[in-house]
Amino acid sequence: MKFQDLKQINAPYAGELKEVAAEVIDSGWYLQGQRVAIFEEQLCNYLGCPYTVSVGNGLDALRLIFRAYIEMGVMQSGDEVIVPANTFIASVLAITDNQLVPVFAEPDEQTFNLDIENVEERITARTRAIVVVHLYGRCCWNERLKQLAAKYDLKIIEDNAQAIGAVSRIEGFNGTYKTGTLGDAAAISFYPAKNLGALGDAGAITTNDPELVKVVRALANYGSAKKYVSIYQGLNSRMDELQAAFLSVKLKYLDQENQLRRQVVQWYNEQLSHLDIIKPQIEYPEGHVWHQYVIRTTRREELQSYLEKHGIPTMIHYPVPPHKQTCYTQYNDFDLPITTALSREILSLPISPVITESDILEISSYINNFFMKK
Repeated sequence: MKFQDLKQINAPYAGELKEVAAEVIDSGWYLQGQRVAIFEEQLCNYLGCPYTVSVGNGLDALRLIFRAYIEMGVMQSGDEVIVPANTFIASVLAITDNQLVPVFAEPDEQTFNLDIENVEERITARTRAIVVVHLYGRCCWNERLKQLAAKYDLKIIEDNAQAIGAVSRIEGFNGTYKTGTLGDAAAISFYPAKNLGALGDAGAITTNDPELVKVVRALANYGSAKKYVSIYQGLNSRMDELQAAFLSVKLKYLDQENQLRRQVVQWYNEQLSHLDIIKPQIEYPEGHVWHQYVIRTTRREELQSYLEKHGIPTMIHYPVPPHKQTCYTQYNDFDLPITTALSREILSLPISPVITESDILEISSYINNFFMKK
């Protein structure tokens, strides 16, 4: 058993993927062509947003959002950005790469997402933005967040690397809104292991701000809106035609695959029975697309070793929080007890659109037996 079998996940679409790859190869046009433009339009239609800018990867998407706001005069070096303390390090790298200051906020112990109720105490006169990370595929959004942004004139930037297709119920409106359209701008990763994964690196920025789009497009293309004329000191971050073509194929099946992930979670939650396991809550099924299925246990290392001996792979997302990393020694002494506890207790179990009910029964049986024996 593999933690995530990308070959098997892509197998149902292999014929289509090979067909579009051949078309791109035969076209002789590999960057900044029609395939990228088509995918950007498709993603806008899927999410319900007016603008998409495709870039090289998810980290670049976040970096470019902050850089664009700096070029637009919205932010400047030394400004503060509130960010969840238990996120993947990319969320923080994008902030510090732009000489902005991360202000770490604790997550909610039930959802693992940013504890929005405690965000206001982190806001200062230098705060310019809040990063919400839809961690593990669960939408992080509520009216309180919108109120805080309006009250303090803050930008809300979504790290939507793990939650494409998840939705939020917004009070006062009919219907639902997808992650990636909730804040002022959002970054998406199409890393191969994501719910919508390319066959290489790729990313995108989504927004309803045409000025942000204009600046981001230039920044991502060597700072140039016109060939050989650079407005900014930019970088090179562009999605290639092959990845755009692959993503166009796979986008058609995203909702179907996300629904299969929800089925896997239902199987897990039905089968995992021991009280020493804290299972993820499902308060609003459509609000979660289950990029990861994460449990909590104080006996994580023992359980992980036991499962490994029986051929069941697991992962830890993430064992070392950003503020404890060697590259951020200035933050190593921060006291963030919830983040620390999660980093010591969380364990990700195998989940994908191709994992079977019998696989889940086997995994769950081993986990239940482990706790019964002790």
